[in-house]
Amino acid sequence: MDRIKILVVDDESRMRKLVGDFLTRSGYEVVEAEDGEKALDKFYADKDIALIILDVMMPKMNGWEVCKEVRETSKVPIIMLTAKGDESDELMGFDLGVDEYISKPFSPKILVARVEAILRRSNKSAGDETMEIGGILVDKAAHEVKVDGTTIELSFKEFELLTYFIENKGIALSREKILNNVWNYDYYGDARTIDTHVKKLRSKMGDKGDYIKTIWGMGYKFEC
Repeated sequence: MDRIKILVVDDESRMRKLVGDFLTRSGYEVVEAEDGEKALDKFYADKDIALIILDVMMPKMNGWEVCKEVRETSKVPIIMLTAKGDESDELMGFDLGVDEYISKPFSPKILVARVEAILRRSNKSAGDETMEIGGILVDKAAHEVKVDGTTIELSFKEFELLTYFIENKGIALSREKILNNVWNYDYYGDARTIDTHVKKLRSKMGDKGDYIKTIWGMGYKFEC
């Protein structure tokens, strides 16, 4: 059985080796790139890359530029690495379609856990049925969402979030429960992560975004 292939992009060779070694020991195949231009070359040349781990600060093309270009043609999950802890950076990453955001320094074991969680969610959705409710059609196999017959472009995490909401329609969901189920690991973040994704998801859904109700002081509920 072929191993799952992950592209690791960082201009620091020590960081690429650290991340690569942990991923390899966990059974993944690692492809490396030391700058943004080489990352895009390798990504376009290899259709089997299942996930990208992408540093922000790099020569030639930074991580934001790489992410933006990848998102024009692919929904491959992206984990962004950064040395900055600036909230604006994190919000920019989610706006561009980043699925996870990890600040340096970080535990390689936590990084691997997040990789595994994303890939589990991706594989889980690959063979399931379609769901239709209130003019929204979710095709898990195709990883596609249509609103009133029009396809809308969602990031991997936005797709997972909408799927989770629909699967639990009418149920009040706390932010903690959403994190545990959609992100599928012990997330060391805060409610801003969910709120940012919900805001983007609502915007992309147009009028149907009103189906995602805010429960003040708790979380969200999907009802139509």
